[in-house]
Amino acid sequence: MKFLSRKLFVTLLGAFFLSASHLALAKDSKEPIVIPTHNWSSQIVMAYVIGGIFESMGNRVDYKSADSQAVYESVRTGDITLSHEVWQSAFGKSFYNAMEKGGLIDVGNHEALTLEDLGVPKHVIDANLCPGLPDWEALKQQKCVDAFKTADSGNKGRILEGPQTWHGDLIPNRIKALGLADKYVVKFAGSADALWAELASAKKDGRGILMFNWTPNFTDADGFSFIKFPPYYDGCRIADGGDEACGSPDGWLKKAAYYKMPRKWPAAYTTFSKLSFNTTQIGQMAALVDIDKMSHKDAAKKWLADNKKVWQPWTKK
Repeated sequence: MKFLSRKLFVTLLGAFFLSASHLALAKDSKEPIVIPTHNWSSQIVMAYVIGGIFESMGNRVDYKSADSQAVYESVRTGDITLSHEVWQSAFGKSFYNAMEKGGLIDVGNHEALTLEDLGVPKHVIDANLCPGLPDWEALKQQKCVDAFKTADSGNKGRILEGPQTWHGDLIPNRIKALGLADKYVVKFAGSADALWAELASAKKDGRGILMFNWTPNFTDADGFSFIKFPPYYDGCRIADGGDEACGSPDGWLKKAAYYKMPRKWPAAYTTFSKLSFNTTQIGQMAALVDIDKMSHKDAAKKWLADNKKVWQPWTKK
């Protein structure tokens, strides 16, 4: 029995070291890692930042334009390898729906916390264009309605939403539920760039603008006040049985990946699991495009060059 036990021990020990050696020698697949790009600056710059990190490790990377709601189904099926900016409020439901089907894994959160909601830039508050802001009830005043009127809003104030693919009818439903539909009309911007163009124009002219925005974003540096709507609670959304008469929750910013990524690209996956950007870093990425007017690719190259001490430790074994 002692001889057999010792023999079994040696066999198991050998198998362990063989397995450990195999894992140590495991290399990432030569197939490209496919990273999605959506339609807002921080997400696109971060895509190229992460791709640049992977390329520095010897990986091949492809980029693929993808719908920000449908991308999780693409990750689940392997058409896209990962998703690096999963915003809880806007995309949490699509993320979990895909996860329930299998094939999508949660790779953890970024350090940054998020908020996506309506608000006004600093000059609106400073000029007191709508007294009482950021309390939402200030929007009931005719002075505020007048401050936010535009050529295409008739006699109502305009609320400028992002592309309708981001949130569907969430904001129109909220405005109706709060009794503001007779005072405001919701207009959807065609892209994030259209939002920033309107913001820049309003700032230049000193006029009022009530718009959708988010943090972390480049607007954090200038100052942006989010409207204080009735607090969010579980069940507030129409899909959960509520009437939508609440604001947005503070949320997480998550990462997701195709379930085969850890096996096909183990080194890249390990790095992806480690990386975590904070609010300032994400705002910097967006600002390079939206303020400094760099291309997304050039912005990513600059961010990588300026922040080696941030990202290089994530690539170490």
